[in-house]
Amino acid sequence: MLAKVLSCAVVGLDGAIVEVEVDIASGLPAFYIVGLPDTAVQEAKERVRSAVRNSGLQFPQRRITVNLAPADLRKEGPAYDLPIAVGIIIASGQVVADLTAALLLGELSLDGQVRHAHGILSMVALAKAAGIGAVYVPEADAREAGLIEGVTIVPVASLARLAAHLSGLEPIAPFVPEPAEPPAERPVWEGSDFADIKGQEHVKRALEVAAAGGHNVLMSGPPGSGKTLLARSLPSILPAMPPEEALEVTRIYSVSGLLPAGTPLIRQRPFRAPHHTVSHAGLVGGGRQPRAGEITLSHRGVLFLDELPEFGQAGLEVLRQPMEDRIITISRAHGTVTFPSNFMLVAAMNPCPCGFYGDPTKECTCSESTVSRYQRRMSGPLLDRIDIFVEVPRVEYEKLSAVAAGEPSETVRQRVETARRRQGVRFDGSRIACNAEMTPTGVREHCQDCLSEPAKALLRLAMNQLSLSARAFHRVLKLARTIADLAGSEGIETQHVAEAVQYRQRGA
Repeated sequence: MLAKVLSCAVVGLDGAIVEVEVDIASGLPAFYIVGLPDTAVQEAKERVRSAVRNSGLQFPQRRITVNLAPADLRKEGPAYDLPIAVGIIIASGQVVADLTAALLLGELSLDGQVRHAHGILSMVALAKAAGIGAVYVPEADAREAGLIEGVTIVPVASLARLAAHLSGLEPIAPFVPEPAEPPAERPVWEGSDFADIKGQEHVKRALEVAAAGGHNVLMSGPPGSGKTLLARSLPSILPAMPPEEALEVTRIYSVSGLLPAGTPLIRQRPFRAPHHTVSHAGLVGGGRQPRAGEITLSHRGVLFLDELPEFGQAGLEVLRQPMEDRIITISRAHGTVTFPSNFMLVAAMNPCPCGFYGDPTKECTCSESTVSRYQRRMSGPLLDRIDIFVEVPRVEYEKLSAVAAGEPSETVRQRVETARRRQGVRFDGSRIACNAEMTPTGVREHCQDCLSEPAKALLRLAMNQLSLSARAFHRVLKLARTIADLAGSEGIETQHVAEAVQYRQRGA
């Protein structure tokens, strides 16, 4: 007898319908799985056999063939356990059910319990797009699956419980999502606060501007000046994610298997800080079956690269394209996968290998050629894509020993969110979320047309004096637009352009 059940595969971040065909024929007992399965899917034979028996059901002692179609799509992971097991009990006549309009997902334990599976959000989203009305998911993943509206979610605790449901003996109640929480509630940031950082007021201001407009930042200074602490405090002033962005980030972490237990929806903006020994595939994504890298895991958040010159040059150069296009495309022999990578790059570096080049109190031990080679590890095109360059000097004793705390992150964040709301009104109806994402058309409409005559004169002078590229010219305008938004100004005035220009890179 033949039975057909629907399941799902994940390719990149998107789902793909997989038809699980189970045929039970006469002959010597055997169990075959075909359709380009990986090792985890092949091992499903033993998990399914034990789960069916330990659930009080009969495992047929006949020739069983399971085909996962389409056969040219590689199947990975244990999420096919449940549909294979259900297909076997339907094909053997133990259960009579029509599941042509349902999707089944889940890993089986040997006692028949249904375990968590990765990528549930992408799979349920595909079911909705394909017009599939019901999705059977592990009970532990029901809250995550419930984030997609318009689909009936059936939480499955065990294979025995599902068999009773399909037989009509003990129906499983569909999952009902909890009422949405008030959007005013913001996740608590448990990291550093701006109030804990002594001195460095100009750096805090630069980070405030970066957070308000989504701009890239490079901090340079001697060891111990607070670069890392400042970067790790940045999430405390970032605006909360709107629901659509939170869903994007949750989808990425769900497919990557990094969604925290008990957290169906990620509300805090990501902050990723890979070590400089990270591999190329770990940073930008890749592998035989392409996986998301750090630049995708930091989507809608911050990618912090500490000790920037120590990263591999090839990896740094690959950052150039996603910093412009906000996506990363990975091509392999069997296909191409595109991942989102709309992140804020925050980098920190020492001015030289010993770290004290230009320091007023400690002498640098590096030769001029050594300093030059060290700073040339970052190419000009990469640095041209960074909006804000800021020096982080040594903190003096008087500031370190001061009792008074600095301005708290909560106060700074309120200014940042006010600026972001202005940008939300400006870009309403488009896919642009902040000033850093503006297209050349947007720069002309919202920046160049808003410049006062003195601001135009200053910008013309800066272009000539600093030899700015066309890209740098646009980035200065975007930065000036953000500074004007923080000041509550509709137009871009001289002081806004002046601050934006002083954030550009200076010579070594």
